[in-house]
Amino acid sequence: MTVNAVFIQPLVALIAGIMILVVPRLLNYVVALYLIIVGVTGLWPHLLR
Repeated sequence: MTVNAVFIQPLVALIAGIMILVVPRLLNYVVALYLIIVGVTGLWPHLLR
């Protein structure tokens, strides 16, 4: 099994959604972490050139 951005993004979104339902105060941190992860995975191939 290979792990790539297509697999990671929905998994992170699911975990983030569950965390937001359980602890609504974490919304800011969860959104920030999600955006950072999506940004890094999107830029990763371009950073390795």
